[in-house]
Amino acid sequence: MMLSRGLRVLVLFWLSIAVLTAVSCGGSSSSSGNGTNSGTPTSGGGAAAGSLPQFGHVVLVMEENHGYSDVIGNPAMPYLNSLATKYGLATQYYANIHPSIGNYLMLTTGQIITTNDSFTGTVSDDNIVRELLTAGKTWKSYAEGLPSVGYTGGDVYPYAKRHNIFAYFTDVVNSSSEVNNLVPFSQFASDVSSGQLPNFSFVVPNLIDDAHDGILPMADLWLQQNMSALINSPAFQKDGLLIIVFDEAGGNDSTHGGGHVAAVIVSPQAKSGFQSTTLYQHQSTLRLILQGLGISSYPGAAAQAPNMAEFF
Repeated sequence: MMLSRGLRVLVLFWLSIAVLTAVSCGGSSSSSGNGTNSGTPTSGGGAAAGSLPQFGHVVLVMEENHGYSDVIGNPAMPYLNSLATKYGLATQYYANIHPSIGNYLMLTTGQIITTNDSFTGTVSDDNIVRELLTAGKTWKSYAEGLPSVGYTGGDVYPYAKRHNIFAYFTDVVNSSSEVNNLVPFSQFASDVSSGQLPNFSFVVPNLIDDAHDGILPMADLWLQQNMSALINSPAFQKDGLLIIVFDEAGGNDSTHGGGHVAAVIVSPQAKSGFQSTTLYQHQSTLRLILQGLGISSYPGAAAQAPNMAEFF
């Protein structure tokens, strides 16, 4: 009987060891890495590991007509590069088309509805405004140089209508209430300081300050002067996301349609110093904005675009 009891004790001991080993090895499927991924594009919402937070305030700032190598690592753009270093940088981000207007449309409708920068019509296709309103979210387009609240007319240099893409949407121009969300950029600072930013803000510098007609150091200074207060604001520090992206590359770069451009992802909830090698285009930014605001309906190509959860 003593031998039988001893064998039972020994068997129970080794069974306990086996169970503990299995739990410690199989209890987690996560793995550590160096902050990059394979760079293989995915679709239908697939992307690298990461959990997308829910944001109360998302701000998209557009810059113009300069390629990735013009911007990233450029000592004449210290502010934007400091954000790229501290927060997130998409190293394989490509515009969709030339010229500008098709990229602005992809960012907001998931489609390249026209490539005519002189387009004078309206857009009735599904768009970000429609999705925001359906979800009960608020929005504004802050356009530098906009002549007046609700202005939907043509260019008044250095304001360019083609960059204020919301001024084309029938959801906006045919609504006496929504059209008043087209506001001059001068309202941005007061909305930040008073805690009155909407859920989604579209920020349109003028043709000089967005580096279209001006120089990159001027665009960088503009970003520093106007985005620092946003980033440091209590509302942003609580649940904010800032995306700074160039609409298209300059010169003859038509890689993936519109060339290699810089996209910087800024948020207190973003991974620190993260660099992605996933191939993204503007439809992924549209998806990120809506998904980050808790919206699961994505217009056009955004429905199948790689999501950007890996930045968080």
